[in-house]
Formats: sequence, C-alpha cells, structure tokens
Amino acid sequence: MNPDICRERENATFNTEILTNILDGTAEKTKRRREIESLVINDPDFQHDDPNFMSRSERYDAAVKKSSQMIMKLRDYGISDPEEIYFYKRCVHRGFSEPLDLHLGMFLTTLLNQASPTQLDTFFTPAWNLEIVGTYAQTELGHGTHIRKLETTATYDPSTQEFVLNCPTVSSIKWWPGGLGKTSNHAIVLAQLYTLGKCHGLHAFIVPIRCMKTHQPLPGVTVGDIGPKFGFDEVDNGYLKLENVRIPRENMLMKYAQVEPDGSYLKPPSDKLTYGTMVFIRAMIVGESARALSKSSTIAIRYSAVRHQSELRPGEPEPQILDYQAQQYKLFPLLATAYAFTFVGQYMSDTYHRITGHINQGDFSQLPELHALAAGLKAFTTWTANAGVEVCRMACGGHGYSCCSGLPDIYVTFTPTCTYEGENTVMMLQTARYLVKCYRQAREGQQLSGTVSYLNEPQRLQPQPVSSRPTVVNINDLASLVEAYKLRAAKLVEVAAKSLQGELQRSISQEDAWNNSSIELVRASDAHCHYVVVELFAAKLSEISDTAVHSVLNTLALLYALHGITLNSGDFLQIGLLSVPQLSQITQRIKALLAEIRPNAVALVDSFDYCDEMLNSVLGRYDGNVYESMFEWAKRSPLNRTEVHESYYKYMKPLRSKL
Repeated sequence: MNPDICRERENATFNTEILTNILDGTAEKTKRRREIESLVINDPDFQHDDPNFMSRSERYDAAVKKSSQMIMKLRDYGISDPEEIYFYKRCVHRGFSEPLDLHLGMFLTTLLNQASPTQLDTFFTPAWNLEIVGTYAQTELGHGTHIRKLETTATYDPSTQEFVLNCPTVSSIKWWPGGLGKTSNHAIVLAQLYTLGKCHGLHAFIVPIRCMKTHQPLPGVTVGDIGPKFGFDEVDNGYLKLENVRIPRENMLMKYAQVEPDGSYLKPPSDKLTYGTMVFIRAMIVGESARALSKSSTIAIRYSAVRHQSELRPGEPEPQILDYQAQQYKLFPLLATAYAFTFVGQYMSDTYHRITGHINQGDFSQLPELHALAAGLKAFTTWTANAGVEVCRMACGGHGYSCCSGLPDIYVTFTPTCTYEGENTVMMLQTARYLVKCYRQAREGQQLSGTVSYLNEPQRLQPQPVSSRPTVVNINDLASLVEAYKLRAAKLVEVAAKSLQGELQRSISQEDAWNNSSIELVRASDAHCHYVVVELFAAKLSEISDTAVHSVLNTLALLYALHGITLNSGDFLQIGLLSVPQLSQITQRIKALLAEIRPNAVALVDSFDYCDEMLNSVLGRYDGNVYESMFEWAKRSPLNRTEVHESYYKYMKPLRSKL
C-alpha cells in the first residue's frame, strides 16, 4: 500500500462506510451491491483480457459471450429485481456498453410500458428468455432529436389486417440503434402511422428483422453495422431499411393508442405516452452522469495524492500535487458535482417510478413536468460531466492520456449521452417550452406546484435601483444560496418569456420568435436545472443524521453552490443578488472550502466504493501503487509479444540496404 494513500485515509474526519450507505440508499443495499459485485469479480467466466489490447471484432465477440453467460447466471442466482439486474450487468461489462443494452433497457421497458396485456402475454416471455432479442429503432439518418419528422411509415391495410412498413428515402433509414447491426432479431420501430388515408403521427411497432432460426435478415429487411465510432466498440450500432415489410395488426403497441380491425383509430389519453421509454432513459442518464464523474474524480484525486511533482519551497521534498491549490480548484468542485448529481439521480429515479405509478392509475397530470425535468437535467448533467471527465484527465498530466488511466474509456463511453436520447440543446429548449408555459400560467393567476412553484412569486423579481437593493445572499448559508439560485432561475425564465413576447409583438411568426429567443430560452432552462440540483443537494442534507458526514457534505454543497455562482456571476450581479465585493468574498470562501475538503478528499472518493475491477484504472488503484502497475500494464501490450516487430524485417531492414 502506498504510504501517501494510507496517510490520506488516516486523516479523514468521517466514516466512509456511513457515506457509502447514503450513496447506495441503505446499508442493506450496500451489502447486496457488494454481494453481486463479488459474484461477478470472482466468477472465472467473467475474467477477460484488457479490451485496450483487443480489436473491435474481438471486443464485440467477448461482449456477446459475457452477455450470454450473464443471462444464464442471472437465472441461476435468481436475480430478478430490476435494480439488481442493472447492477449485475454493469459489473459484468465493467461500465462499458454492450450489445444487449437496448434489449434490456429499452425493448423490455417499452413492452412493459406500452404493450397491452394481450401483447405482453405474446411478446414479453419470449423476449425475457432471449428467443426474441430486441432493440429500439427510432433515430434515422436524416432525423434524430426532432422525432416528429421521422420518415419511416407504417400504413394499415384493412384487407389483410396488417401494417406495411417502409423507409421511403435514404434519410429515413434507421441509424444508430445499439444491438441492431448483428445481435437483434426484432426491433421496436418508431414510424408514422397511416390508416384510412390519414397520418396519426409516431407510433411504436414490433418488427421481426431476422429469422428466429437462422438469424438471416427477413425479406424486405436490409440490416447491418454502421462501422467504427468514437467509442462503444463492444456495441453493433446498426442501420435498418424496411421495404414493404408486413406485420400483423397486433404488432402495433396498443396499451394506449389503438387501430381497430377496420382501420379506425383510437387516440391515447396523452400524446406524450409514446415517449415514456425516452423519459425513463433520460432519467437514467442523470445517474450515469454521476457515475462518470465520480469515477473520474476517484481516479484523478487518488492519483493526485500519490503523484509528487515540482517544488512549493526550494530544497524541500516534492509535494503531492493534491496540495497545490490550483489542482484542488480543478478537482474538488467536480467531486462536489459528482455528489450533487448522485443525489439528483436518486431523485429522478424515485420521481419516475412515482409518476409512472400515477400514470398506471390514469393520472397524467404530472407527465409534462416529468418530461421537462428529465429533458433538462439530462442535458445539464451530461454537459457538465462530459467536460468534467476531460478536466480530470488533464489533471492527471501525460499519464491521463494513456488508456491504462481508464479516463479515455470513461470519456468515449460517456460523451455520446450529450447527443443520444435527445441532443442537449434541443432538450434544453423542450424544458424551456414548459417553463414559458408555466410562467404564463402563473401570470394568469394559476398556482403552480413541483419544481416550478417558484414562478408563483413574481413580486420578488421587480427591478430596483442598485443603491436600494438589499444584500440577498449570505455566502455562508446554504439555504440563502438555494434562494439565490431560485431567484436567478425565476428571473431568467421571465427574461426568456419577455424576449419571446417581444419578438411576437414585432409581428413575426411563432417559429421565428422562438428561434430568435433561443439563447435566452436555453439560459432559462440551464438556470432552472441548476436551481433544482442545488435545492436537491441541500434537501439531502436534512436526511443525514451522522454529524461528521453531514459536516463534510455540507462543505461540498457550499462549494458546489458557490463555484456555480462564480461560473455564472454575470447573472447574479445583473439581477442584483450579489454585489461586486461579494464576488471577492466568494473567491476567498471557496479557497477556505478547498482547504476544508483537502484532508477528506481521498475518503470522499473512497465512499463511492469503486473496487479496482470496476474502476479499471492503473492511476486510480485503491492501493496507490501506480508506477509499478503502469509498467506491468505496458509490458502486456501486443507490440511487446516479440522483441523485434515483423515490420522491421519487412520495411526498415530492406530500406537500410538501399540507402
């Protein structure tokens, strides 16, 4: 064990086990998670070569093999709880994506949420037993986030009671779904429904794409892999072109919308119900943002504790780079953000399940807020985490660029979350549409509830002369900071709504007005999401009874809130929530908070409880023995299998004889 890392753990002021239990939810959940982790790590079937030394085809092959073994072992162990299945899968694949991701995460979920009871009887058991292996085919070559303009069609033929599916243009070819290229034999296809000559918009259809016996593509189906990507080497992201593919009427998911045998259409109670799977995945992505950032913070902070470099004072030993204030300023706000996003992820999961329960009882009233919140927080957390992973990589210096650090893999695996399941700017604009609608309702006297209830308080937002403004923010009080973020959000929503109204008064179209106000609208959504995160972090503290853990989390929450103010100081100054002298005070307060966090930094990342096998990083090893492990890792490179590479004999040696 590296002596530096040992000393760091001895200096901690709190019990890491208590904090780990909070992050997991309960002590029982921590115990169960570790049991599942141990099952996987100690299973010889899941020991694998380092994927960094494998070709793409080998990585895909290994992933399919592990996925197949995983399904059998889940049955053998009797693991059926969705959370436990998800965690077991994450352990098996060490955080990498895998070919069955969309089958388990979207195909089965969509069946559960959108299939009728009869359809569940028909399709769910075969899908659960992997006779049917499915994916979710929504995105097309020409359209992604703007799903209303998807071009794939499903035209009902009453004479045969079948839907005829077509991708009529090159831009309508389905593109990107994971598992589509080589793994799946069915796809839930999002297509424009036509019946009795009328288009009823997007609906979901279960489409067989490969023969259940031979796995060959079915007639009218052109399907394959889209080729190498930035990451996701284990996943066969695919393309799908459908030409006059007929499926039975019963293959349209009909829990809500229905097509009768004669072709008549029964519309769903809410037009957003079709998007239920997307909302679920977006809510899940918030948790993935927390994981990406917590892993990256763990690697960078542990490495910074054992790395010694340069001189603080001439003639003295080289200090740990974690002792440099500039290094702390890079990493500790990201550590605080990882905790904030973890708690927001828990909230989003709980909220999704609660509102889904209401929907199943016929109550759709909270669906718009869930849709808006999932879209906005998906964008807010992934943008922040994506940038944060790269900060952590660069904070590790040159060694962060090596794949052995684990950081390049975290980055390329996580970065597509900024564009899949909704491109982030468009997600922010969707949230803004809901916020503007709520703002107008509040102005008309309606009482709002939930995360937008602050819009009920317009009297606080009236501009005042600078000289008469009271100091709103107490920078040492978390409740005061939450209030400041709330007022900032309210003001920026008001600014966006007024910008939109001003554009409309210039007699331009609604669409042009929206486009001309899009900068203000995105800023409003960002401020709303930032407020929600700060508020939820503060609310979490009220649930924590352990004094030492409460103290260290309160420090992190203050750092998160104050650092966010420095990044958006113009807003807080412009609205009059802060004075210029207060900004200088905030900088000094942040420096004090960095010093407070420093003795607990390693313990705080230890509390995320990533074992070495899950972290998959030489730089982030629990024992801190970085350099020895790095040397051993490098020696395993395929280029080192021979002392002299064959290229020497093929090219270099003949060249020498000619020169």
